[in-house]
Amino acid sequence: MGEIFRARDEKLDRVVAVKASSPRLIGDQAARKRFYREARAAAALNHPFICTVHEVVEEGGQPYIVMEYVDGESL
Repeated sequence: MGEIFRARDEKLDRVVAVKASSPRLIGDQAARKRFYREARAAAALNHPFICTVHEVVEEGGQPYIVMEYVDGESL
């Protein structure tokens, strides 16, 4: 469904994780709806073992979920 990148939020001067949907799914409306549904579901949860969603942004038709960065091993 997508890739996750480590990034720096320059406005708030913090490291974040950014999830981007797969570029091949940009034009797929069902995939786009699933991506936003995932972001809303994760943002509604508050638990120590779930990363916090900071925001959802879109740039050039590409949606991104900006979330808390948790240092550790790749799953």
